[in-house]
Amino acid sequence: MKPPLFVRPLTDAERQALEAGLHAAAAFTRRRSPILLASARREPVPTIARGLGCGEQTVRNAIHAFHHGGVAALQPGSHRPHTRPPTAFPGAQAAVLRDLLHRSPREFGRPTSLWTLDLAAEISFAQGLSATRISGETIRATLARLGVRWQRAKDWMTRPDPAYLRKKGGATAGCGWS
Repeated sequence: MKPPLFVRPLTDAERQALEAGLHAAAAFTRRRSPILLASARREPVPTIARGLGCGEQTVRNAIHAFHHGGVAALQPGSHRPHTRPPTAFPGAQAAVLRDLLHRSPREFGRPTSLWTLDLAAEISFAQGLSATRISGETIRATLARLGVRWQRAKDWMTRPDPAYLRKKGGATAGCGWS
C-alpha cells in the first residue's frame, strides 16, 4: 500500500501565500489554496476531496504541482500543448505537393484522372515527398495551410449522362441561360 500523499512542510512565507490565496481574485488560486493548506494539516487526499467537493485526482495534482513549483502552483499554467505536431510537408515540399496535384494521377500509373486525398497521400509517399505513409487528412491539412480548399469532384463530373446535352438544352431552353 502506498503511503498517504501530503505536501512537504510549509515555510512561513509559503503558508502566508496559501492563506492569502483563500481570498484571491482568481478562482484557480482560491480552489488550490485550501487543498494545499488541508494537506499541510495532514488530512488525507480522500478527506480533502470530499470536504471541498472536488475529485481526488484534483487534490493529487495540486500537491504534485506544489512539490514541483512551490507557491507558483497557485497560478494557472498555459493550456497550450508543449510541442507542435510535426509537419509532414515542411517548407518547399508543400509547394511541390500542390504542383503534383496539378498533374493527372494517370501520369503516375493510376487508372483514374481524379485525385482523392488518399490517392494523393499514396502517390506523395511513392514519389518521396513524405518520409512515412501519411493519411488523406494530412494532405488536406497541408493544402489548408497553403490556403487551398480541397473539394472532391462529384461523380457526375466523371460520368456524364449520354443525353446530357439534350437534357441541358431542354432544361435551360427559354430561360436565357447558355
